[in-house]
Amino acid sequence: MEKRLIGRGLLAGAIGAVLAFAFARLCAEPVIGRAIAFEEGRADAQNAHGVHEHGAELFGRGVQSGAGLGFGVLIFGVAMGALFGVLFCVVAARLRSVAPQSLSLLLAAAAFVAVYLVPFLKYPPNPPAVDQADTIAARTGWYLAMVLASVGLAVAAVWSARPLTARFGAWNGRLLAAGGYAAAVAVVMALLPSVDETPGPLRDASGAISYPGFPADVLYEFRLLALATQLVLWAAIGVVFATSAGRLLGQREGSGRASSVAA
Repeated sequence: MEKRLIGRGLLAGAIGAVLAFAFARLCAEPVIGRAIAFEEGRADAQNAHGVHEHGAELFGRGVQSGAGLGFGVLIFGVAMGALFGVLFCVVAARLRSVAPQSLSLLLAAAAFVAVYLVPFLKYPPNPPAVDQADTIAARTGWYLAMVLASVGLAVAAVWSARPLTARFGAWNGRLLAAGGYAAAVAVVMALLPSVDETPGPLRDASGAISYPGFPADVLYEFRLLALATQLVLWAAIGVVFATSAGRLLGQREGSGRASSVAA
């Protein structure tokens, strides 16, 4: 049964990845195109002043926005779907009073918050024109540290919820567990370094602005669409897994009842 549930998780992750890719391709690509246009204009302005910082791309924008984006989203979605199936098996064995469909949706919402939303608040993604090649390793390391801290604290909050509910009641215990998670996450965010790499305006020798800074509306739209893409992915995983796992477990319960009646 566990293998079949993990298989349902793989399927849910693949479907979620396809939907997330379609959403990103339709909605986010125009914003990325505006960011690329800014980057190219900034590079031309730098070249005019004798500054050369624009390196050659290994892959063109057609490959990056098509096969590259689709393959990356698919791998991520399938991996998250498999982990989601494992998580469901572990939690379902301890929470038999919760229906599989409800548990799937709750786990998808919790995973979205812990895996993406909380790290997003500390280290939101940037469009291609904002990234700086010499700080990629450091930014990636701090982001992964935030993800691991968020997931670890979420597990600790769930683990502490049971004794808290036993002592203070279901409502108060869950509020205390959630509040402890939020407080611990706030401390981690305060301790981790901030990253601010939005390109400012270019100035010539006289101090006059020769090229404007990165447009704030493009940065806002890109981050909002990145958040929405992850929301589509996790919502699809939760709904698809709830439907398929609910049918699978329902068939198992039906077979078990039929066997008991025949006995």
